[in-house]
Amino acid sequence: MRPRLETAAMDAITVRLFETIDEDNMAWIMAADSALRQAMGGALIDLTPSYTTLLVHYDCRRLSFADARKAIEKALTDLAPAESQNGTLHEIPVWYDESVGPELPLVAQRAGLEVDALIERHCAHDYCVFALGFAPGYGFMGLVDKALATPRLKTPRQRVAAGSVGIAERQTAIYPLRSPGGWNILGRTAVPLFEYAKKGEPLLRPGDKVRFKAITRAEFEAAGGDSTPLEERP
Repeated sequence: MRPRLETAAMDAITVRLFETIDEDNMAWIMAADSALRQAMGGALIDLTPSYTTLLVHYDCRRLSFADARKAIEKALTDLAPAESQNGTLHEIPVWYDESVGPELPLVAQRAGLEVDALIERHCAHDYCVFALGFAPGYGFMGLVDKALATPRLKTPRQRVAAGSVGIAERQTAIYPLRSPGGWNILGRTAVPLFEYAKKGEPLLRPGDKVRFKAITRAEFEAAGGDSTPLEERP
């Protein structure tokens, strides 16, 4: 692996470690995150890890571009993958049902599975949180079993309910608040991701893992979940 540095702005540098998305990348990404935070010290404004890159935003009043580049290059010398990502494993309870997950039968049919088998397969993997984006608290996770990979909807919905759990290609995610969206919705969780994000403490962070757990409607509603059906068509 040979890191590549790319100018992102007058006070930001993108560190590109990989060209393709892979769960194994995150051990390297998180090792780079730790090394860069230590190297940049008080000059660091923000550091954003993602699928294959890290964005280093620094204070150009304290560090010139040339010096920032040198500090980054030095920090990445002899970089080794982290033995442990030190991320948190989150168990997210999900009510899988066609009323709140209209694409549940579609994704099952495409995969050649019964709906119950699809749910079991979706819950069988600990998904890596690759990046945060789109909306506060929204974590892009993967990689979904190839058999479950499903293209985005041709026409996005104007309103996807908060807590909706969906699949797009080989990624899965949870909508933290009501918003437009084109992912295939399988169910809904009552975990208030947006509330965590509002406090500046997002529940999901890059390097974390998420394990989905199927629950009943009664359990979902007892946890404060909104069981209002989601429209079937966008």
